Amino acid sequence: MTDTTRPCNIHPEIVAFQHGLPHLRLALQRQRQIKIVAIGSSSVSGEGSVMPFPPRLELALRSRYPGRMIDVLNRGIGGQEAPEELARFEPDVLAEQATLVIWQVGSNAIFHSDLYDLAAVARTIATGLSWLKGYATDVILMDLQFVPALLGSKESDSRHMVSLISDVAREAEVNLFRRFALMEQWCLTDGAKPADLVLDGDSLHMSEWATQCVTAALEAAIERAVGPVPGAVPVV
Repeated sequence: MTDTTRPCNIHPEIVAFQHGLPHLRLALQRQRQIKIVAIGSSSVSGEGSVMPFPPRLELALRSRYPGRMIDVLNRGIGGQEAPEELARFEPDVLAEQATLVIWQVGSNAIFHSDLYDLAAVARTIATGLSWLKGYATDVILMDLQFVPALLGSKESDSRHMVSLISDVAREAEVNLFRRFALMEQWCLTDGAKPADLVLDGDSLHMSEWATQCVTAALEAAIERAVGPVPGAVPVV
């Protein structure tokens, strides 16, 4: 069982964004209602009793930026990958006219490797990002989780998918949240084991501790990319 009291090192040097979040910054400065859409698979929708990152992020951002009504809409469907997610972009993402879109991709391309061609998944992600270019929204891609189900015999493909996602993010000039590298670093330097990062009896879905720490790292990366905002609660 994962120790939920284990210290959480968010490794800002790993998760720092390459670009600012200008639309989110402007919205926070104006102190208006802010809508964020999170789309993806079970990392977004949730699994078992573990609260997924969208509602955790909503609470963290509301605490960081008091006086704003920040809503993080959960548009995750377990088992899906970029092709299925792109098919519902119009109602679930574009129609919401969100200030920020967080798109979690890549995990099911590896877990269900018989169903997906990795290069085709990368092209689909690039297509989705090209659609978002036409909207006044910031974008964050989130890559795979570092967990047993995506390691072992699948590790080479997992690392290739991580590389493809990084390439797509760079070419589209959008931010990448390097979840795979962050979670791997916990195992390399912080004393965690891959089995500590998943639910008991599960090899794919993140544990309470891992989900909590991923959310903390994501919120910190967002805060740094936004920069100073009047009334924000300082990072301690």
